[in-house]
Amino acid sequence: MIQEKSTSLARINARKTDVFDIFNLRHYIGSNPYLDKGALVFDFSLVENREPLPIEDYISQIGDRYPHLGEQTYESYAHLFARVASEVGKLDMGLHLNHWDIKVCPKFVRICIQSLHERTSREVVYFVWDWFEAITQDERFLFDERLVKLQSRFRQSVYGGPTVYALLRTASQKGIPTFYLWEEGLMQYGLGKNHVRGVATTFDCDSHIDSDFTTRKDDCKAFLQTLGFPVPGGDIVLFEKEALALAREIGYPVAVKPVVGHKGIGVTAGVQDAKELKSAYDRALAAIPEDQPTRIIVEKSISGTDFRLLCVNGRFVAATERRPASVVGDGYLTIAELIRQENRKPERLDSPTSPMSKIQVDEAMELCLEEQDLSLNSVIKKDRTVFLRKVANLSAGGMSIDATSTVHHDNIILAQDIAQHFRLTCLGIDVIAKNLSESWKSNNFAIIEINAAPGILMHLNPAVGESVDVPSHILETFFESGTDSRIPIMTFNKISVEELQETIDHILLQHPDWVVGAVCHDAVFVNRSKKVLRRDYNSNVQSLLRNPKLDLLIAEYPEDVIEEEGILYPGSNMVVLNNPTETEMVLVRDVFDGSTVVIKKENDVSIRRKGLIEDYSLGEDEPFTRVYLKEIGTIL
Repeated sequence: MIQEKSTSLARINARKTDVFDIFNLRHYIGSNPYLDKGALVFDFSLVENREPLPIEDYISQIGDRYPHLGEQTYESYAHLFARVASEVGKLDMGLHLNHWDIKVCPKFVRICIQSLHERTSREVVYFVWDWFEAITQDERFLFDERLVKLQSRFRQSVYGGPTVYALLRTASQKGIPTFYLWEEGLMQYGLGKNHVRGVATTFDCDSHIDSDFTTRKDDCKAFLQTLGFPVPGGDIVLFEKEALALAREIGYPVAVKPVVGHKGIGVTAGVQDAKELKSAYDRALAAIPEDQPTRIIVEKSISGTDFRLLCVNGRFVAATERRPASVVGDGYLTIAELIRQENRKPERLDSPTSPMSKIQVDEAMELCLEEQDLSLNSVIKKDRTVFLRKVANLSAGGMSIDATSTVHHDNIILAQDIAQHFRLTCLGIDVIAKNLSESWKSNNFAIIEINAAPGILMHLNPAVGESVDVPSHILETFFESGTDSRIPIMTFNKISVEELQETIDHILLQHPDWVVGAVCHDAVFVNRSKKVLRRDYNSNVQSLLRNPKLDLLIAEYPEDVIEEEGILYPGSNMVVLNNPTETEMVLVRDVFDGSTVVIKKENDVSIRRKGLIEDYSLGEDEPFTRVYLKEIGTIL
C-alpha cells in the first residue's frame, strides 16, 4: 500500500480527532497538469500520530451505499478517497463527471477529480472527508440529508438547470468545447467564428423580435388565426368587470392567463363560474411583472389533453403529453401526507436529470381541491386518483409522457408550418387535443400558445415513455460534429512578442482575409492590432475565443499559467515547445489526432505530424522560428 503518512508534514486542516487531512484545494476550469478536463485538485495525507481503521472497514461501509465501489480493491486510502469523491460528485444525478486521477508526492498524495461547478466540488470533497472520519469514529453520518444539500447547491448553479446541463453533457459527448461567460450570463458552445452563445434553448442567432413576439400571447393568437390554424375564441381584458362580461359572452368554462408570462404562471384553465373567474383573474394579475400593463386573456377553455410539440430549426422533433400533478389515495393518508410521500420519490428529485419536479402546494392547488370538495387534510379512498391542478405545469409537479411516435402527419406539418415563420432555434407549441394521433383538421384541437424558450427535459427524460435526444438535435443545428465547433489553435510554451507578430504576419500572408487572435505573457493581438492585456491570463484567451470573427488562435501557455490557471480550451492543432518543462509537456498530451507537434531541446528538433516523426539539429545561427513557421501550413 502507498505510504500516505508524512513524518514531517504538520497538521493543516485536520481537526483534533481526524485521521485524514485535506489541503491545497485548487480548481481548474479546463485542462491542467493532472487531468485533461476541468477539475478540482487537492492534497491528501494521513495525520501523524493517528491511525485510521483498516482500509477494508471503510470499503465495507462505503459499499453499503455504493455496492459497486465495495466490490473493488484499492491500492491506498488515497485511491479509495479519490474514487469515492468522484462517485459522490455525480450527486446521484448521473452527472457526467467520471474522471479522476492521483499523483504520489513525497509527503502527500495529490488527488484530482473532474469538476463542473467549483463550489459544489469543494463541498463534495469535504462531504467525503466527513464521511470517512465518521466511519473512523463509528459515528452516525446523515448521508442523504447532506447529499440533498449538495444536489441543491449544484441545482442552483449556472450549470444546474435541466436544459443547460443536458446541453453541456451532450456537448461534452460530441467534443464541443463549452464555457460560461460570467459577465454576459451566457453559455458559449464552440470557439471563435464557429461559436454560438445562449441561455438554455435561446441563442444569439435567434431573432429577438420573434422571441418577444411569442410573449405577446394576444398578437400570436391573431397571427395563428391568419394562418388558418385553430385557436380558442376570446379577447383581452383590462379589468375584472370586463373579464366577467366576456366570460358570459363566450360561455363557461374559460381559461384565464396574463398576456405576458411563462411556465404557466398565473394561468387557470377550466374556470366554471364567476366566483372562480374572480380568483383566476387575481392570480393572472399577480403574475404580471410590475413594469408591464394589466392585460389579461379570457378565452374559451377547450376540453382535452395538454400536449407540447417541439420544433428545432423549423423541424418537428418531439411531442409530450403533460398531465397535472396528482396523488393516489391509500385510504389512510391525507392529501398533504400523500404529497410529502410523493415528493420523496427519487424521480421527483427536482434535479437536472430527474423526470419530475416536486409537487408545489399553493393557492391554485387548494382552489382545485376545493372545487372537488376536498382539502389538503382530506383522506381519499384507496386507488382513487386526485388531480391537484387544472393546468399541467411540469415545474409544479406535473407528469410528462412521450407522445412523439403517435403524432399524425397533419399535426407535424402544422407544427413545422408555424415554426417556419420564426427565426428561432427552438419553438414549443402548446395544444389541447383529444389525442395527437388524429389530424387537427378533424379533431377537437386548439393551439393555446407558442414558446420561444421551451424546456427540453420533458422530452429528454419523460416520466413515462421513450427519451428523445433533443440536445443533439439542437447542437447539430450549429455543428455537424465536434470538429465543426472549433477553429485551428497553435499553442506555444514560450513565445516573445516579436515572434508572435512574425507568426501572425506569416499566417496573414497566406490568408489575408483571416482574423487571427494571439496572446502571450506580454501582449494580446487581433491581427497586428494590440489589445488590452488583462492580469487574469485565461480571460484574455476567452475574450479572443469569444470573438465571432476569429479564424485562428495563437496562445502561449508557460508552466506558471498551466499550474495556476490551467488551459482554457481542450486540445491544440499545433504545439510548439522550446526546451519544455515536465509541466509544459502536458500541452502535447492534449493535441488532436493529426496535429503537428514541434519540440526543441537545445539544438535538437523533433517534428511529429500525421503519425510521422522527423528529428534533426538546427544549423548554426538557424532560428527556431524558421522551423515552426514552415509547419503551420500543415494545420491551415
